[in-house]
Amino acid sequence: MVQLTMQVSEELASQIQPIGSWLPTIIELSLIGFKTVAVAVASEWVQFLSSNPSPQDVLHYHVSDQAQKRLQRLLSLNQVGMLSETEQLELDELQQIEHIVIMRKAQIAASLKKES
Repeated sequence: MVQLTMQVSEELASQIQPIGSWLPTIIELSLIGFKTVAVAVASEWVQFLSSNPSPQDVLHYHVSDQAQKRLQRLLSLNQVGMLSETEQLELDELQQIEHIVIMRKAQIAASLKKES
């Protein structure tokens, strides 16, 4: 891990303080460069993290039913080879988000296991 130090305004620091532990995940999501409606799923995740959830809340987190339905539709279309280029891009972006969420949950689970 690399530690970064940066200067921010007092106002921004007060906004970051409560969500400090989630900042790497939020930055990672912002660097994906979304080009589809997958950004809505990323926004759900960032909004959830901004609420400073407990580790257990994160482990139990799931995206909205609407996002789940969209993902299921894309997976079904992919299975039968009927995805458009845009839909393929959206599916790829959703898979990137899912990877980030899974990795963060794994880190939390490992951390909780060490504490036990």
